[in-house]
Amino acid sequence: MLTVATGNKAVAAAVKQACPSVVAAYPITPQTEIVEQIAEYVTSGELKSQYIPVESEHSAMAACIGASVTGVRTFTATSSHGLHYMHEMVNWAAGARLPIVMANVNRALGPGWNIWAEHTDAFQERDTGWLQVYVASVQEAYDATLMAFRIAEHESVLLPVMVNLDGFLLSHSMQPLETVEIGDFIPPIRLPHAIDTAHPMGYGTLTGPDQYFKLRWDIERSMRDSAGVIRQTEDEFAKRFGRRYDAVEKYQCDDAEVVVVAMGTLGKEAEVAVDLLRNEGVPAGSMRIRWLRPFPRLDLSGRDVVVIDRDYSFGFGGVIARSLAATERAKPFSVIAGLGGQEVTYDDIAGFVRSRRPGEEYWFGVMPDV
Repeated sequence: MLTVATGNKAVAAAVKQACPSVVAAYPITPQTEIVEQIAEYVTSGELKSQYIPVESEHSAMAACIGASVTGVRTFTATSSHGLHYMHEMVNWAAGARLPIVMANVNRALGPGWNIWAEHTDAFQERDTGWLQVYVASVQEAYDATLMAFRIAEHESVLLPVMVNLDGFLLSHSMQPLETVEIGDFIPPIRLPHAIDTAHPMGYGTLTGPDQYFKLRWDIERSMRDSAGVIRQTEDEFAKRFGRRYDAVEKYQCDDAEVVVVAMGTLGKEAEVAVDLLRNEGVPAGSMRIRWLRPFPRLDLSGRDVVVIDRDYSFGFGGVIARSLAATERAKPFSVIAGLGGQEVTYDDIAGFVRSRRPGEEYWFGVMPDV
């Protein structure tokens, strides 16, 4: 069915179709619309789910953990400081190998107090064992949420998945949305280590030095295996519903001599910048990274690279730029732009490309123009 919706409403629509048994949530701007819509679905009877309005985000994740460990499907949503209030439980969810799906509406962290888009909130959770996908349209928010349940619950993964969408830029933007009849696309959940009252056992006990590292390796093994599951899921989604996704969305890259790498809505803005540069005779292309974890491989050899990070790791640099320097042996022109909702247009992105300085870092709006 074709309609028009915000990114938040698109996520809620996908959750309704995935039909989790338990949804636990606490409101926070700009995520609140997701859980409000889900609550309306539950109240109207459109979604047969137990909705738990908890007293905090920490409790929301704790409730999802408690429900998930019994072997049922669960969902929650949050943003920014709410995500960090969950931090202890975010680690527990991955360590307990629970396929919880969470939508995170990316928002800057205070101080100073800011409710607009930035990726640092989710990037600070990148080493917890959660898979992370970043979307760039309302349609993709819906599609990625549907796929997240299938990926998380796959027997080779059994790790939680975080679906990230830019605050206000996408969460509150109205765009066309085509919903689908999912049929058996998301199979019934089967958690092999679910609590079974008929066969009681210890759970979450102290793990000594002779075993702990094995548990951490098991998470890493499944993170590596998830790359194949993601590809299979996206292939099946394309076959059934006609929309194709990849870990990295490439645009005009076949003959590109300079490539812009970005995430989320900036990745879409970069495509417009590429068209502008092509009209000027600049052989540019763009790569939009969708999956932060597992981190994808990019073919950047022989090309100039301009990376736009809507994030920053103090004392280290832009996370994507530094990651590519390590994994691809690239020397990107690292642009820090869009923090706290700072406006970045396709003209700005084209300017970054025209004046690139490989291996250097540039803070848009702070340093002199490049």
